[in-house]
Amino acid sequence: MAGSYSYPPIKHSQSSSSLSQPSHNIFTSRLLLFLTLLPLSLAAFALVLQWHGEFVDPAIRVSDFNRFEFPGMDSSTSGTTPASCVDVLGASRTVTFPYFREWRFDYESDGKPKICITSSTSAGLEQILPWIYYHKVIGVTNFFLFVEGKAASPLVSKVLESIPNVKLIHRTKELEEQQAKSRAWNETWLSIFFYKPCNHELFVKQSLNMEMAIVMAQEAHMEWIVHLDTDELIYPAGTSEYSLRQLLTDIPEDIDTVVFPNYESSVERDDIQEPFSEVSMFKKNFDHLTKETYFANYKESSRGNPNYFLTYSNGKSAARVQKHLRPHGAHRWHNYMKTPKELKLDEAAVLHYSYTKFSDLTSRRDRCRCKPTKEVVERCFMLDFDRAAFIIASTVSQEEMLNWYREHVVWTDKDLNMKLMKTGILTRIYAPMVIIQGLKEVGVFSSLISSVQKSLSKDTFSSSNEAINNSSNAIDAMSGVSSRKNGKKQPRMTFSNVLEATNISRDKDTNLWAMPPLPAPTMEKIDSYI
Repeated sequence: MAGSYSYPPIKHSQSSSSLSQPSHNIFTSRLLLFLTLLPLSLAAFALVLQWHGEFVDPAIRVSDFNRFEFPGMDSSTSGTTPASCVDVLGASRTVTFPYFREWRFDYESDGKPKICITSSTSAGLEQILPWIYYHKVIGVTNFFLFVEGKAASPLVSKVLESIPNVKLIHRTKELEEQQAKSRAWNETWLSIFFYKPCNHELFVKQSLNMEMAIVMAQEAHMEWIVHLDTDELIYPAGTSEYSLRQLLTDIPEDIDTVVFPNYESSVERDDIQEPFSEVSMFKKNFDHLTKETYFANYKESSRGNPNYFLTYSNGKSAARVQKHLRPHGAHRWHNYMKTPKELKLDEAAVLHYSYTKFSDLTSRRDRCRCKPTKEVVERCFMLDFDRAAFIIASTVSQEEMLNWYREHVVWTDKDLNMKLMKTGILTRIYAPMVIIQGLKEVGVFSSLISSVQKSLSKDTFSSSNEAINNSSNAIDAMSGVSSRKNGKKQPRMTFSNVLEATNISRDKDTNLWAMPPLPAPTMEKIDSYI
């Protein structure tokens, strides 16, 4: 058509799409790169936050002995194989307790309160070392140990003295002369135990040692003092940190003494060698049971023995270190100027490892030189089971003694055990076992002994080696404390009722007798406890 203009057909260019495609690819690549780097960056950031300065698997650190430094340990000997005398306390090469990697054993800290334990012992290292370090773990700072027998032998003494804040007092002539001047000999509270053999003699000796320990505690600026035997462990139940220090910190300021009811070990085998590491079943104290539960299960739980517990049932006590403090026998503390305000704990206890080894029958027998007759043992021992065990160990054959031990001490009836578990009479407590096994595995005991061995001559070590290994040897008989009679007639008192003794100890108008080891309430005394 004339005058018209024809536009050529438009060809759509590919240049715009080709330009946008590379941009899209770049964006996608960058997004994928960002998503890939983000979790890696976060993981790296978390690693930095958790890094403690080493690239070592924490589980591996447990088996690396050289990384653990405890009081008394020699880093140059950590992880080495100790001599045969320390095998019983040696380090396990199999790691089964991985939790010690985060623990802090700051024994030299300024933590409050300052707590000390005093004990009279003739045991060997296989018992004393776990006992000391367990109590260090739960917060005890100082130990005043009155030693004789194996505990006073050269190597054992050397090892114990190498531990910080452990003071040994040997039974010497000078010590006996000093204790002979004690005011306790002129007091009535201890007089009924004077001039009697065996357990009574030991009871007097413990009381005099406790009296000296009070002075040492005051000089060391201790705030609490506890008397324990080396077959007893404090169980600070009820505290969030499993800490005796925390437990005593929470005690009201007006309380002078606290009582730990005792639980008694219930062994399930007759071949126990290391009670602290092998025993986990305990019989609860009647103070931690309802009277209905206690008396309903009394017959089955006593298993034909003279009493609910084999030995004592009145627990142990801790006291604030203060003026005029005095012992009130091995189980309590008192005060010359006032009647202490006492608190009995509802959850914490003392674990008493009583007759846990078959050899305890003969070792207890060898400590006492009484004749094995019913009339004589009445004067030698305070508790019925101790009397029966002494007569058995002194009069029958080894095989008969073992059968008697299995029948009266070992808990072999699993059905009965389970029944008493369900009723609350028996309980499982693993904490001491785990702590002591853990201390052993990281080499605390073995390295301590090895370091002392290296410092002694071979002759000294050889002469002392037997005293450590042979834990079933007879312990030296307790020597008597020289004394003078005060000319007064000794009063007589029957300790058959716990409440009677407790009432006497709290009566200001009555002479205060020291509290002896007391049996648990019996079925015959049920009316007194209801």
